[in-house]
Amino acid sequence: MSKRKRAVVTGMIATYPVGGVVWDYGQYLLGLEGLGFDVTYLEDTGGPTYNPAQREYGDDCDYGVNYLADALKALSPTLDGRWHFRAADDQAFGLSRKALCDEVQHADLFLNVSGGTLMRDEYLANRCKVLIDSDPGWNHFVNFPKWDANPGWQGTHGYRAHDHFFTYAERMGASDCSLPDMGLAWHGTRPPVALDRWKSSPGGGSWTTVMTWNNFQRPVEYGGRRYGTKEMEFPKIEELPRACAGESFTLAVGGSDPPVSRWRDLGWEVIDSHEVSVTANDYREFVQGSRGELSVAKNLYVDTRSGWFSCRSACYLAAGLPVVVQDTGFSDFLPTGAGLMAFGDRAQAVEAVRQVAADYNRHQCSAIEIARECFAADRVVGNILAKAGLQ
Repeated sequence: MSKRKRAVVTGMIATYPVGGVVWDYGQYLLGLEGLGFDVTYLEDTGGPTYNPAQREYGDDCDYGVNYLADALKALSPTLDGRWHFRAADDQAFGLSRKALCDEVQHADLFLNVSGGTLMRDEYLANRCKVLIDSDPGWNHFVNFPKWDANPGWQGTHGYRAHDHFFTYAERMGASDCSLPDMGLAWHGTRPPVALDRWKSSPGGGSWTTVMTWNNFQRPVEYGGRRYGTKEMEFPKIEELPRACAGESFTLAVGGSDPPVSRWRDLGWEVIDSHEVSVTANDYREFVQGSRGELSVAKNLYVDTRSGWFSCRSACYLAAGLPVVVQDTGFSDFLPTGAGLMAFGDRAQAVEAVRQVAADYNRHQCSAIEIARECFAADRVVGNILAKAGLQ
């Protein structure tokens, strides 16, 4: 009998303990389990944790640690107790540090999703260290320069200490994609979705999305250009409700001072994103209760023509819900026109909503098919394993 493979997967669930983040990282865990791996979760960011009740980051990590333990157990019983959290003050929770280091050393794969876990000496012992760049632009314009300027920060080794490099910027290398390759050989990838966790929905009454407002605080500057987040893109479609009679639109938003009153005057229903994302199940119920998703992307993803695509949007597709989202260049490689609609301006977004309304059932069926063909966790994670030499 062949020995089961082992993987250590990193994330930021305790650092930012909300439902959407559980799915961001948890679907990698589920994907690997489905491919026959024994999986251990690791979180070691070196930073503070967020407390949703207090709406602030701090050194007290009790809420995040308890949330992490409950979230992983809810995802899969086999993850109960198979996790390690290292706090900013070096306290260890879950597996002992010795047990964690043994797991890292002997695992077939060390998957550093988002690059959130610091690359300490003890993690370098793994023979297949994979970086998943889920935030292209921020990592290339901010984090890589930070690490390159101070590669020994906190006694760690930075992003370049990985063996294989994957990015959600699937258009990296295209002539009109302005992201630098940092001298590395990148593979394109995308967010995986555990299809069996997203039952097909009949479609609710309102188009929805979940977003964070102005989470850069100030623009990112690189190469003489300035990049921002959704606050630079959403004004392009904020008058859309007035042009879509008979449709309703809901924004679940958090972040820094979103213009809630203006949006409501323009016809949007606005709710607190924390209320729909306390747990992973809350988040899933909100998505599955929607008519579909309507959203812009961060300006950083749009202006660089990165090809980035959202885990959140992939979850809507897996629930059989049409997705109308701003094109970052993903229309070059993902099927659009049915189930997934890409837009560049308000007029295109309005037309996409109208097309979906005219043949909603067809768009639902296409959404599910796109999720199966393009985002199924076994395919996405399997592709990573193959390119990293593990299949």
